[in-house]
Amino acid sequence: MTIRSQGRSASQPRPIKITPKYLKNPTGSVLIEYGDTKVLCSASVEETVPNWMRGTRGQGWVTAEYSLLPGSTVDRTRRERQHLSGRTQEIQRLIGRSLRSVVDMKLLGERTIIVDCDVIQADGGTRTASVTGGYVALKLAIESLIKQNKIRTNPLRDAVAAVSLGLFEDQIFVDLDYQEDLKADVDLNVVMTASGQLLEVQGTAEKRPYTREQLNKMLDLASSALNEVFDEQNAALA
Repeated sequence: MTIRSQGRSASQPRPIKITPKYLKNPTGSVLIEYGDTKVLCSASVEETVPNWMRGTRGQGWVTAEYSLLPGSTVDRTRRERQHLSGRTQEIQRLIGRSLRSVVDMKLLGERTIIVDCDVIQADGGTRTASVTGGYVALKLAIESLIKQNKIRTNPLRDAVAAVSLGLFEDQIFVDLDYQEDLKADVDLNVVMTASGQLLEVQGTAEKRPYTREQLNKMLDLASSALNEVFDEQNAALA
């Protein structure tokens, strides 16, 4: 664990690349790469809301879907045709919650933005890459709606991104790839806004417990790493 992918230090995230407007048809789209993890994120707009939201005085909705493409993993991943696995449901709910937390639904208007996150190559951190790329796709879609005069006021309150961390033999590592994730004693995913507020912290002790002090240190390292991620988001949107 002392020698990491790309020769990076324990606190250094993998190289991040965000390619905006990667697809022609969606209102917003990006290809995001966290090292060898690659996720295609697209945001599509529907001029309607779910049935349970109708009659809510013009309030909109943001939701997300997530999938691993068959060739994205070493062993072929089966397509989930009817029943989504518990892992898939948990991840897409995480993405949806994260994105909704920074959107004023009343300013969005009575419409739905669906953010699809399709993993085309998985090497750890697919959910964190999906949150980060999903936000950029969402913002591109909202900017398009503003240009079309469908939205008068930007409903985005903040930016959002995510990063993973791991604890191995009392050393903390930022942005784990797949091989590092397999060996980690603790697996932590942190979702945060650009203003430094926490949206979600998912921490699991895989092999042995961890201390409050270690958790605090992991959160500090996550905040530092995400500053780099927000810079990459801004560069892509610029």
